[in-house]
Amino acid sequence: MGEVASGGGCCPPMDLFRSEPMQLVQLIIPIESAHRTVSYLGDLGLLQFKDLNAEKSPFQRTYATQIKRCGEMARKLRFFKEQMLKAGVSPKNSLGHVDLNIDDLDVKLTDIEVELTEMNANGEKLQRTYNELVEYKLVLQKAGEFFQSAQSRAIEQQREYESHQLSGESMETPLLQDQELLGDSGKPVKLGFLAGLVPREKSQAFERILFRATRGNVFLRQAVVEDPVIDPVSGEKIEKNVFVVFYAGEKAKAKILKICDAFGADRYPFAEELGKQAQMIKEVSGRLSELKTTIDAGSLHRGSLLQTIGAQFEQWNLLVRKEKSVYHTLNMLSLDVTKKCLVAEGWSPIFATKQIQDALERAAIDSNSQVGTIFQVLQTREMPPTYFRTNKVTSSFQGIIDSYGVAKYQEANPTVYTIVTFPFLFAVMFGDWGHGICLLLAALYFIIREKKLSSQKLDDITEMTFGGRYVIMLMALFSIYTGLIYNEFFSVPFELFGPSAYACHDLSCSDATTSGLVKVRHTYPFGVDPVWHGTRSELPFLNSLKMKMSILLGVAQMNLGIIMSYCNALFFRNNVNVWFQFIPQMIFLNALFGYLSLLIIVKWCTGSQADLYHIMIYMFLSPADDLGENQLFVGQKYLQMTLLLLALVAVPWMLLPKPFILKIQHQARHGDESYTALQTTEESLQVESNHDSHGHEEFEFSEVFVHQLIHTIEFVLGAVSNTASYLRLWALSLAHSELSSVFYEKVLVLAWGYNNVIILIVGIVVFVFATVGVLLVMETLSAFLHALRLHWVEFQNKFYEGDGYKFHPFSFALLDEEEE
Repeated sequence: MGEVASGGGCCPPMDLFRSEPMQLVQLIIPIESAHRTVSYLGDLGLLQFKDLNAEKSPFQRTYATQIKRCGEMARKLRFFKEQMLKAGVSPKNSLGHVDLNIDDLDVKLTDIEVELTEMNANGEKLQRTYNELVEYKLVLQKAGEFFQSAQSRAIEQQREYESHQLSGESMETPLLQDQELLGDSGKPVKLGFLAGLVPREKSQAFERILFRATRGNVFLRQAVVEDPVIDPVSGEKIEKNVFVVFYAGEKAKAKILKICDAFGADRYPFAEELGKQAQMIKEVSGRLSELKTTIDAGSLHRGSLLQTIGAQFEQWNLLVRKEKSVYHTLNMLSLDVTKKCLVAEGWSPIFATKQIQDALERAAIDSNSQVGTIFQVLQTREMPPTYFRTNKVTSSFQGIIDSYGVAKYQEANPTVYTIVTFPFLFAVMFGDWGHGICLLLAALYFIIREKKLSSQKLDDITEMTFGGRYVIMLMALFSIYTGLIYNEFFSVPFELFGPSAYACHDLSCSDATTSGLVKVRHTYPFGVDPVWHGTRSELPFLNSLKMKMSILLGVAQMNLGIIMSYCNALFFRNNVNVWFQFIPQMIFLNALFGYLSLLIIVKWCTGSQADLYHIMIYMFLSPADDLGENQLFVGQKYLQMTLLLLALVAVPWMLLPKPFILKIQHQARHGDESYTALQTTEESLQVESNHDSHGHEEFEFSEVFVHQLIHTIEFVLGAVSNTASYLRLWALSLAHSELSSVFYEKVLVLAWGYNNVIILIVGIVVFVFATVGVLLVMETLSAFLHALRLHWVEFQNKFYEGDGYKFHPFSFALLDEEEE
C-alpha cells in the first residue's frame, strides 16, 4: 500500500512478514453528520468502504447532484489553469487553510469565470481590431505607394503631352477617370479597384485564379510586407503581401470578391485621393495608439486576476477534489429505511479501531449531532484485503512483489527477504566496485533531493528511477561489496587489501601466463588475488568460482522458498501440506542439489581435484560403483545411494497421499458443515484452509488428483530447471566483466598508446559513453530484470500464491495518485 499509516521509521521485519489483521466494520451514521464523518475518515485514511449500492447507476445514487456540481467546479478550475498556463502564471503551493466552504467557493468560482470570460472576449475583440488596423495601415502605406508612383508617371506624361500639343488635362484630373466604351458610348464605366492583404504562400495562386476568372481583364499589383503580421482571424503570425487589383464592371468585382474570400484575403477600403490617404493613415495611427493603451491596461488587469487565482488555486483544487471524493464515498453508503441514517461497511486494520472511533466522536461533536455514529465489528467469511505497513524504503521492495501478485490475506510476504536477496543477486551479476560507486552516486542524488523531487511532476523514466532510489542504493552497495570480492574496478584489479601473494620467479613469467609465478606471501586476505586478473588462468578460475557460487545461492534461496511454504502451512493449520508437500519437497531438492552444494563446499575446503560432474552423473547411472579418485569423504558412495533412494521415494510421497487424505477429510465433515458466523479470525482462516484451494461444496477427487499430479511434475522438473536458471548469475557476471575489460583495453588503453592528445580525449569520451550507456544503463537493466525473474519464478513459485487484493482505504493523501 505504500507509505500509508507507517508511523515513520523502518518497520520491523514482522510487520512485513504477515499482513495486518483486518476486520469488517459497520457504521450507522446520522444524516446530519455524514459528510463530516466521511471527511474525517478520509483524513485518517484507514477505512476501505464497500459499495453497498453496486446495483445502482451513478445517476440513481443519492448524491449525484452534488457530484455533478463538484464536476462543474473542477471544470472551472481546469479553465483557470489553462488560462494561467497561457499567461505564464504558475499556481503557488500554499499550505494555508481555506476559509471558504464549498457553497461559497462555488459562487466565487462562478463570478471569477464570468469575469475572466468577459475579459477574454473583450481582449480578443480589441486584439482583433488592433490587428485589423495594423493590416489596414500597411495597406494604406503600400497601396499608397502604387498610386503615388502612378500619379508621378501621369504628371510626366502630361508635361510631355503639353509640350507637344500645347494643351492637356488638368493636374487635378483623377487618376482613374471614366472611359467610354467603344460599342456603347451612352454607358460610361468606372474603373474600380480593391486593396487588401493575401497570405504570401497563396499569392501566386491568387494571381493566376484572378487572371483566369476574369479572362485577363484585371490589373494586379503586389508588394511584399517585410515582417510577418498577426492574422485577425487566426491570431497567428503570417507572411503576407499587399495587393491592389483594378477591374472594370460589377461582374468582375463580384468574381474578385469571391476569390478573395476563398483565399482568405483581407480587404480594406482605400481612397483614391492622396490627401485622403494621408488623413486615413493619421487616423489609423491614432486609433492604434489608443487600442494599444487599452489592451495593455486590460492585460495588466487580467494578469492581476490570474495572479490572485494562482495564489489560491491549489487550495481550491484540493477542496473540490476532497469534496468530490467525499460525495463519491457517500454514494457507496446505503440509506436507512427511516431515511435518517446512512449505513456503511468497510475493512479496517484492527490496530486502527481506536483511531476510527475517535474520528467518529469528533465528527459528531463538530456537526452538533444529537446522536453519535454507531461502530460495530461484523463477523464474516469473506477474504479481507491485504495491508502491509511500509515506509519509503520498504515500499519499493513491496512494489516489486505486488507487481507479480498481491499476497493473500496473512500469507507469508517475500518482501522481508527480498530487501536483502534482490540487491545481492543483482550485485552478483553486476560485481564491479567502480560501477557500483557510479550507481551509488546516482541513488544518493535522488535521495538528497527527494523532498524537492517528490513535489515536482517528473517524466515516466525519472519518476520510476526516483521511486526506486533506495533499491538502487542497496544494489549499488552490494555491487561495491561483490566488486571488491571479484577485485574489479572498471575491470582493473587493485591491491587494496595488501600485496599479491604471488610474484615472478623467473623470466618465463609474463602478463599473459601464470608460468613462473610462485606464492611468496600469505593468501590475499579478501577477494580474488589481483595477479589472477589478466592471466590465462583468470577465466577458468573466476568461471569456476562464479558458477559454483551461483548454484549455492540458488539452492539456498529455493530452500528458503520451501521453508516459507512450511510457514504458510503451519499458519493456516494445513497439516496435509506440511506432511505431504513440504517434507517431500525438502527431501527431493536437498537429496540432489543440496548434496551437490555440499560437494562444492567440501571441495573448496579440502582443495580436492575431484570431478563433480562425474560424481553427479554416475550417481544416477552407476550408484553402486566405487568413486575412486573422485571420492571426497568416507562413506560417500553409501550416502549417495541413500539420497538417491530418498529422492525416488519423495516423488510418490508428493503425489499419492494428499488427494486421498483430502477425500477422507471431506467425507468426515460432509453434512456437518454449517454456514454460521465465525467467532474469530483464526477460525475464518482455518475453515478457508480446510476448503483448500477449491472451495467447492462438492469434492471432485479426479480434479484434486490431476491438480496434485501437475503440481508434482512441476516441482520435480522445476527443481532441475530452476537450479540451472540460477546459472544466469554466473553468465551475466562473466558478460559484465568481459564487456568492462573490452571497453578498458580496446578503447582507453589503445587510445593511450598512440601518445596523441586528441586521440586520447576521443578515447576517454568513447569510454565514458560506452561505460554509461552499456554498462551503467543496459547492463543494470539486464541484471535487474534477471534478478526480478529469479525472485518471481525460481523463489516465489515455491510458496507464494499472490491471489489477494490490496487494501485501498478512503484517504485524502491518495488523491494525487488517483488524479494521475
